[in-house]
Amino acid sequence: MKNELIKSLTTEFEDYSQKTEAGIEFWFARDIQHLLGYSEWRNFNKVILKAKTSCEITGHLVLDHFVDVNKKVVIGSGTEREIDDIMLTRYACYLIAQNGDPRKEQIAFAQNYFAIQTRKFEEIAKRIDDWERLNARQKLTSSEKELSELIFEKTGNDKDFGIIRSKGDQALFGGKNTLQMKKKLGVPESRPLADFLPTIVIKAKDFAAEITVFNTKDKGLSNESSISSEHVKNNKGVRKLLLDREIIPENLPAEEDIKKLERRVNSETKSIEKNPDKLS
Repeated sequence: MKNELIKSLTTEFEDYSQKTEAGIEFWFARDIQHLLGYSEWRNFNKVILKAKTSCEITGHLVLDHFVDVNKKVVIGSGTEREIDDIMLTRYACYLIAQNGDPRKEQIAFAQNYFAIQTRKFEEIAKRIDDWERLNARQKLTSSEKELSELIFEKTGNDKDFGIIRSKGDQALFGGKNTLQMKKKLGVPESRPLADFLPTIVIKAKDFAAEITVFNTKDKGLSNESSISSEHVKNNKGVRKLLLDREIIPENLPAEEDIKKLERRVNSETKSIEKNPDKLS
């Protein structure tokens, strides 16, 4: 997610934040509906109901975080009418975001914005960077699992996936094979290379794998040689795209071990569930 967008969304979410007389921070659900990009209240209300269920499951009182209110709005010519709304704590907003579609940028942002106490842009941006890298790694795992199963289905050899993936890595990293890249980045031999790659390279590997899966099915490829050739071609194509944007994948530094990142994010999530009031 671009920093400009993070800054813009941070400002928007802060502008709609309010406080009760007791100093408790809250947002109105109608405002959150708008901020998260839901056009209709009835659709957004379904997400709220899921969030309330999540609140109950984690052992917290729904009424402590979701407070029904009525408020008046102007509907034209100075006429007012009363509408239903809900006062939401930061934890309630967090649960609503967690039950939304993370493919929507506003929701992906909100999932991280409401998960941390600080509103410092740098902290929000860092958490979103971590979140995106973790999601990219999980997506690559899914794509490679599909490719591995497809290769075994086509060739009957459970070692072919490793061979094909290694050839793909060599094409992506300008001639450096997987083992060479591990040595270059200081990755333990027993660990997957992708666990230490930056987000852009993880996504590049995922994109190439997805194309290979699609074309293996579409073209009816059925042996190691033809699937390898396809995978190499796709990784070369992705590499060219990166080079055109002045990104040299083999020259990018290693990132934090994805396992450490995953443990930290999971720990934060458990902490939020146990102590939602600390978000305030």
